[in-house]
Amino acid sequence: MGYEVAEGPEVEKDYYNFEALNLPKGHPARDMQDSFYITEDILLRTHTSPVQARTMEAKEGRPFRIICPGKVYRRDNDDATHSHQFTQIEGLVVGEGIRMSDLKGTLDLFAKKMFGEDREIRLRPSYFPFTEPSVEMDISCFKCGGSGCNVCKGTGWIEILGAGMVHPNVLRMGGYDPETVSGFAFGMGPERIAMLKYGIDDIRHFYTDDIRFIAQFHRAES
Repeated sequence: MGYEVAEGPEVEKDYYNFEALNLPKGHPARDMQDSFYITEDILLRTHTSPVQARTMEAKEGRPFRIICPGKVYRRDNDDATHSHQFTQIEGLVVGEGIRMSDLKGTLDLFAKKMFGEDREIRLRPSYFPFTEPSVEMDISCFKCGGSGCNVCKGTGWIEILGAGMVHPNVLRMGGYDPETVSGFAFGMGPERIAMLKYGIDDIRHFYTDDIRFIAQFHRAES
């Protein structure tokens, strides 16, 4: 689909982790990502979005498509569904004429490739400081087909990721004119997706190197 992989530092500047993403100092949404600060202006990144901010800065107004995978860190108590270190995969597309319909088509294709061709998606309004409008994406339950079960908690739908159109302030801080250029972004946690797809009940299995857990999975030949 024309994406390139972009990576960035895990020890990050506050500017790229927050300010360049429409989260100035004092913004209440910073509390949603309880952070490991090293100094007042240096921290362990709380998401892979700083890679997006750095890429916009480096592209100097040119269109691009990137996927940003990597480790992220948040002050959280480790349990079956939370970890102080986990991974994210984010995508960002910036250029002229990028629309919400492009985002929806991209996410629909992802859902079908990951969970099966009969999957359906729905987008629900949400809030993220760096996108406007923002959405949460659900997929029809791959276990029950939407009729309701323990995996989807009886709703027929499973929340998978967050996404939205890039906020004009983020474009502007990245060196783009929001009057002529637009973009979309999405972000997901691969551990959560793997837990749903394979029925894994504890995120800590990914990090304990238990050979009994690892032996259940086999590399797919490309």
